[in-house]
Amino acid sequence: MLVHRTNIARQDSVFVLQELRNQTGRHMFPVHRLDRPTSGVLLFAHDPEIARNLAAQFESRQVQKRYWLICRGHAPEQGEIDYPLIPRDEFSSKRKKQALPPREKPAQEAMTRFRCLQTFELDVCVDKYPQSRYSLVEASPQTGRKHQIRRHFKHISHPIIGDSRYGKSSHNRFFAKNLGCNRLCLHALELQLQHPVTREKLILHMPPGDQFLQVLQQLGYTGVPSYFSGKEPQFYEPSF
Repeated sequence: MLVHRTNIARQDSVFVLQELRNQTGRHMFPVHRLDRPTSGVLLFAHDPEIARNLAAQFESRQVQKRYWLICRGHAPEQGEIDYPLIPRDEFSSKRKKQALPPREKPAQEAMTRFRCLQTFELDVCVDKYPQSRYSLVEASPQTGRKHQIRRHFKHISHPIIGDSRYGKSSHNRFFAKNLGCNRLCLHALELQLQHPVTREKLILHMPPGDQFLQVLQQLGYTGVPSYFSGKEPQFYEPSF
């Protein structure tokens, strides 16, 4: 689902924001959104004052964000992608059809830290090599640019599986046909921030769904983080 109505998907009629309003009977203010193909943690506020407080934490980079992704190739053990991104124009295709000149926008600072959790190798030729390599990576974006993680991993030649815009179609088709994966393999695992009222540390956590985990199992995933193994999640501080 899209978080809210947008002109880029006028045919859609179901939105997270409206569903939450219907369920709670209260107004909602989106604070942390996700691209439609990305799963995981969303954050909404009940009133504008709380929304402003939370937004200020994001803008001042006080919020720690953790994502899991499956990408092509064996990613480095850990690293930092410091690569400015030009803001995307959602209506660039429309402007192209109308023969309008592109909008010149300056590149914005963008940084993503990451660490590789596990690598995989399949004895199957998907591209030009006899074996195909993949990685499970944990990423922590330090800035909040549109499609930042997807664009950054394309930049370092490790596109995310299932990404129709920035990925590799041959690997996307292989995952869909052979592993039953018809989604973008990007999941917002966790947000750590300050509670806007009590000022206590607030951890919002959402484990990956069944399809994401089933794909990992088929790849040969062996790690089982402690926060998946019991009723009460156990958290750890990222090492990057």
